Amino acid sequence: MNLTDKAISYFREGYSCSQSVLMACSGESEPAARAAAAFGGGMGRLQKTCGAVTGAYIWLGMKYGAAGLPAESDKRRVYDRVREFNRIFNERNGSDQCSDLLGEDLNSREGKSRIAARGLTEKVCEKCIRDAIEIIESFE
Repeated sequence: MNLTDKAISYFREGYSCSQSVLMACSGESEPAARAAAAFGGGMGRLQKTCGAVTGAYIWLGMKYGAAGLPAESDKRRVYDRVREFNRIFNERNGSDQCSDLLGEDLNSREGKSRIAARGLTEKVCEKCIRDAIEIIESFE
């Protein structure tokens, strides 16, 4: 199973978008699930930065970050990838903000109902997860 399929599978099992991206990249583990747990729904369902994006940022830090106290060059290596990821993601989706992407309130009964009725979890959230994985893979 490729990374995209793994991430979508985790998401459909009930993991958040951030957990799904991180676990697909780092391997399913309790530390990965816990590290990304607060970021689903755009940072704790605040509908800020998309969870697929934050899951990718955590992975980029794990993969490219320094193991100890970072030098400026270590920071640049990670920050450059985060900025490039963000540029590409926004180019593809028009925004990296969950509220903009979904256009509905995750925290209201009415919003949740419209999200379900319009299939936005599949159309929007799964697309964001796929895009996140594709962009990560392009850095390899």
